[in-house]
Amino acid sequence: MKGSADIDDSTPSGLAAYGRLCGAALARAHARSGDPALLAGYLGDEATFDEALGRFAVAYADQTERDHEAFARAVKDGRLEAVDGR
Repeated sequence: MKGSADIDDSTPSGLAAYGRLCGAALARAHARSGDPALLAGYLGDEATFDEALGRFAVAYADQTERDHEAFARAVKDGRLEAVDGR
């Protein structure tokens, strides 16, 4: 099913809850990968897939760190305003 929410006037806690809901929905959708035995047979016994997945995870984490550094610099330089929603 599809749905949407008006987040323009959302509170920080409401936006956080919406983010958790979206994350949970995305995780559930991606968890429907099919029959584990079929996937194991397709991927085989070699470590090729495992290694590729590991490289992707490290690259993704590195990019996330670079993105956060750029965000923090923009806040520090006054190009972005950050609001503590706690």
